[in-house]
Amino acid sequence: MKAERGIFITFEGIDGSGKSTQARRLAEALRDAGHEVVLTREPGGSEGAEQIRSLVLEGDPDRWSPETEILLFTAARRDHLEKRIWPALEEGKIVISDRFADSTRMYQGLSRGDLREQVDGLHAMMIGTEPDVTFVIDMDPGVGLARAKGRQGTEERFEDFGEGLQRQMRQGFLDLATEHPERFLVIDGARAMDEVAADVLRLALERLSEAGARQPVEVQ
Repeated sequence: MKAERGIFITFEGIDGSGKSTQARRLAEALRDAGHEVVLTREPGGSEGAEQIRSLVLEGDPDRWSPETEILLFTAARRDHLEKRIWPALEEGKIVISDRFADSTRMYQGLSRGDLREQVDGLHAMMIGTEPDVTFVIDMDPGVGLARAKGRQGTEERFEDFGEGLQRQMRQGFLDLATEHPERFLVIDGARAMDEVAADVLRLALERLSEAGARQPVEVQ
């Protein structure tokens, strides 16, 4: 059986902050260093959660109420945990997720309504898992939104709420980092991509070392 529980790392930030790129680059760097890594995303990451992803990220901004969004995101997250995150952690792997519950705390719990209590209640009841480390890639909201809109994809429902939402989100993530300094690491995303990636890797390796993370070994 596996001797070590894995490490759960998440990336958070406003739309267009570069967190998806940094999550991918960290996964590549850790694999190169010999770690077993699962790279995933939210909403999504499992078959059922990916189906819900299209429901919440596409269409008119007013397609769902904040309350309905909370239920949809929680359902997607539960399936993601059951099918992918929990099994990988039990196998001793490092799981890196582009977004997790902190995004729901911000997008639905803060800016789409004063619903943080409901978000936290559902999280405690149905999820009950927090990351070991959360990187917040911090970015000016105007710059981030321009980047996000420049992708010209179909998943732009939250970008369509405008810069005001992004400003609330940025401050909300920074407030969460102050509230939970033991888990959050805030990274200045307004720099060259390689600089940001180097900082993320250095800090991730420090946290993995502190946690005693290593390749899981077989116990006879």
